[in-house]
Amino acid sequence: MTARGWARFFCRFIVGLQFFMAGWHKCFRMTPLGHAETYFTGPYADTWIPNWLLLGAGVAIPVVELLAGLLLIAGWRTRDALVALGFVLIVVTYGHLLKEPLFSITGHIFPRGILVLLALLLPAAEDRIALDHWIPGGIRSEA
Repeated sequence: MTARGWARFFCRFIVGLQFFMAGWHKCFRMTPLGHAETYFTGPYADTWIPNWLLLGAGVAIPVVELLAGLLLIAGWRTRDALVALGFVLIVVTYGHLLKEPLFSITGHIFPRGILVLLALLLPAAEDRIALDHWIPGGIRSEA
């Protein structure tokens, strides 16, 4: 495997682990509803965002993190998973900035965002430790 293939594998796998473990905690320790109530509907009730949207996002994000993280670990439908997690990062970043306009993204958002971008930009065809590489038609979904 080429250096770019290894780079993509490491980016994909590390960010997959990060999101999978976060999703696991939020789904099975907190529950998605508990996550929504703790981090969305309560803290953002006084914002312009309607409660139904806060509840929906708060419940959906843990499930998306869990499933997309698992897809990245397996290397299956990696582009779809990376794009979904990119949108999660946008929502989370906006939420933090809504509460704290000078919020610094250097904590958990920036490193994960960089890994998502690198995994998207590095050539999928060179990541041979991925189901996308071995399943017929898998790499075409990356084009």
